[in-house]
Amino acid sequence: MSDRHLDPATLIKAFHFRHACKQFDPERVIPAEDFAAILEAGRLSPSSFGFEPWRFLVIQDRALREALAEVSWGARTQFPSASHVVAILARKDLRWDSAYLGEHMREVKGLDEAAIGARRERIRAFQQHDFRLFDCPEGLFDWACRQTYIALANMMTAAALLGIDSCPCEGFNRRDAEGVLAARDLLDRRVWGLAVMVSFGYRLAPAPAKTRWPSERVIHWIDA
Repeated sequence: MSDRHLDPATLIKAFHFRHACKQFDPERVIPAEDFAAILEAGRLSPSSFGFEPWRFLVIQDRALREALAEVSWGARTQFPSASHVVAILARKDLRWDSAYLGEHMREVKGLDEAAIGARRERIRAFQQHDFRLFDCPEGLFDWACRQTYIALANMMTAAALLGIDSCPCEGFNRRDAEGVLAARDLLDRRVWGLAVMVSFGYRLAPAPAKTRWPSERVIHWIDA
């Protein structure tokens, strides 16, 4: 019995369907069941050491969207018209000896204290020597942000498979956008930073033709 959930053609069709939708149909709302599946795709995404360094803020408050749009030059048309907007936060407290990592290993992974101690040492070596995350002040936060982009991609792919459009957004002033969220007690800057945002909905106009380098330009096989 095959474990395949869908055929390759259906998968690739979804990637051709997906594009950075700039204008959504404001009259169309994503069904609750579909959007729950999109969020679950984000929650179930992989992350380095499995530490889930993210939080998903589903922003349906129109006044808050407007405030974020004011400091997000890349979302001026998307935020007002989207069915759903998600701000993805990244943790700042991922240092090997942090309380959060201990909590996660204890409560989510079910590790005992001896295993947690050994795992902390492995993470310390990775952070300090392998990836040199302590070499710059933003190193740990940047590492966490990279994990959130895995969740972002999975959410957009899940949406495309459901026939739902999306548009990721890095076009914002991080300090000001975080200020908007912090002013509403949605973000504690000691623990969280804003990694990226994404809008979901249904396109108003046909997508432009997809343009990419040909596969032979970007895919290289190294055989034995």
